[in-house]
Parts: sequence; structure tokens; C-alpha cells
Amino acid sequence: MHEQPDPDPMSGATPSAPARSLVPEGPIRHPDQHRDPVAGTARLPEGGRRPEPGPIAVLPRPTALFVDAAVAGGAEIAPLDARTRGLIWLSERRADELGEILEQYPGIGWVQLPWAGVDGFASVLPRFADGGGPVFTSAKGAYSEPVAEHAIALLHAVMRELGPKARAARWAPVRTGLSLFGAHIVLVGAGGIAAELLRLLAPWRVRVTVVRRSAEPMPGADRTVVAAELRSVLPEADAVILAAASTPESRHLLGAEELALLPAHAAIVNIARGALIDTDALTAALREKRLLGAGLDVTDPEPLPDDHPLWREPRCIITSHSADTPEMTAPLLARRITGNVRGFLGDGRFVGLVDPASGY
Repeated sequence: MHEQPDPDPMSGATPSAPARSLVPEGPIRHPDQHRDPVAGTARLPEGGRRPEPGPIAVLPRPTALFVDAAVAGGAEIAPLDARTRGLIWLSERRADELGEILEQYPGIGWVQLPWAGVDGFASVLPRFADGGGPVFTSAKGAYSEPVAEHAIALLHAVMRELGPKARAARWAPVRTGLSLFGAHIVLVGAGGIAAELLRLLAPWRVRVTVVRRSAEPMPGADRTVVAAELRSVLPEADAVILAAASTPESRHLLGAEELALLPAHAAIVNIARGALIDTDALTAALREKRLLGAGLDVTDPEPLPDDHPLWREPRCIITSHSADTPEMTAPLLARRITGNVRGFLGDGRFVGLVDPASGY
């Protein structure tokens, strides 16, 4: 679910920053040194559909790190042509171009997408919702560690009121802030980031309620409820962390009515997608001091306009979609590519399968 604001991993650029290579300068750990948090969840595609192995193209602009990662998995890297059976696609910005390629080359049976979230490919995926076309895999789960780390940093910052304290520029006469120890966390989402958050939060002896689409208990959570029960758990929440996929159903999951159910000491952290929160409702709740604060790595709209009132809200910390930087994600994506190339050429088992019908 999470990625850089410029969705083209070949540049690593943001709208306000110069382009740079996704491959960091200086030493970088080999992909095999990274743990893939969802490696154990690899499974055969729905219905046992198995793509035909064959040459793989890396597009739209191949980078050595990712080409090498594919070769490490046994790939034959070749230019796009009628023989192409696998496609490693490295740009969300050029999603429409991907759609055109898939129409032109129906022999492509597997496509690796670059990010955890795939909402940027909403113009492409629905065409294959009926189960036809290629198997799609994403990086979901691959970036869980840096994103979960960032979420906890934001949670501490909000609960300890670091935003207002840093902006005060004077010695405060009253000590304020809340401890994370023993808090009740409502965690929305049950993917790789949520699993990593549960692991990292354990030392603080928190009580975690996971909110997810299904009622299947989330390992490590104290309680698991379905999305329809979200409002029932908000009144007792000390903090809400959003780590869910962005779909039409999850848009404004936290709206004015949901925010009104939270206690005044509650903290909100969003490291998923900005659309999960009604920005206007959140702005009003913070302005009226009905929440302790918010830590936002993502916003709606994104980027947030320079004159938006959230920038001036002292209890709101915004980190401009930097929970996972190119330096962090490049080796993790490379590891995912190597593993999925092996699945493509081997037993047909993949990690990070995407359901085109549900959009994640």
C-alpha cells in the first residue's frame, strides 16, 4: 500500500524536487539481505491460472538494479516483442501506456507492478476483472518495515505533542503529552504493514483492535472486527492508525461522523492513502481541538496545497509521503522482483498477487 509521491521509481522525484536515480549512491545492501515480510504468503493465482514462462521485458525505463534482480531470478531479459511473456513495469505515471502494451501484446502472462498500492493503475486493472489477461503482482508487503517504522514515529510525535512543542520556540510552562504504553490502538488494515506494526508495537504492551474486510482474526491482535464495526470501536481508541488499501469502499473511512466518535485525547496516523480521511472534516476537528493531533504521511489532495490550513495547524505533522524513500524501497522491490521471476519461471507461485476486480 505505500509509495513515493512521484509514482515513477525510475526517477524517485517529487513534483518539487529534482529527479534522481532510484538506485542510491554509495553502498546498498543486496536484496537478499532484506526480509520479505509477506514471503510466506505466496500462493498460486486464483483458479490455478498459470502464465506461460518466457522472455521478460523491463519497462518503461530499465534500471540496472531491477534488471539484475530479474536476472538473479533466472530471467531472460529481452526487448518487448511478440515473444514477451513477462513484464516488469516500473512506472505508475505511465499506467495508460501499460494498458496499451497489454492490448497490443496479449501473450504477456505476468506483470510486476512497482508499488504496494495499485490505485494508480485503476485505468488498467478493471479490464481484467473477469480473470482474463495477465497475472498481476505488486510490491504489497515488501515495504512494510520502513512504513511501519514511520507510522510509529508519527504516533509518538502526536502523542508526545512534538508538533506544538517544536513550533512554540519557547519553554513551555506546563508538561504535556501521552505515553504509548498500555494504549488502545485501532489499526485499520490487515496487510503487511499492519502485521509489521503489530510486531513493533508489542513492547509497549498496547491493546490492538484490527479493523479489516473479513472477520478472520489477525495474528497478534487482541481483537479483530469487520469494517462495518469501525464506529463501535472508535470511542475507546487512544489512537487510530490507517494502513488499509485505497478503494472506492474505503474512501473517507474516517469522516465527520467517525471523527466525532473519537475521544479528545485520540491521535490519528495515516501512512496509507489520503483518501481514507475526509480532509475537511479532519481539519475542522483539529481546529476545534476535538482531537489530540494527527500525523499524516499522505493527504487528500496530494500534494497538499501550500496554502492549506493543515500546514498551519500546530497539532498536525505532515511528512509529505516520505515513509518509504527510494533508498529504502529500491532493494526491497528488487527482492520482490527476484522472487516473482522465480515463481513465473518455476512453479507459478507469486508474492503480492493483485485482484484486478477488488483493486488491491
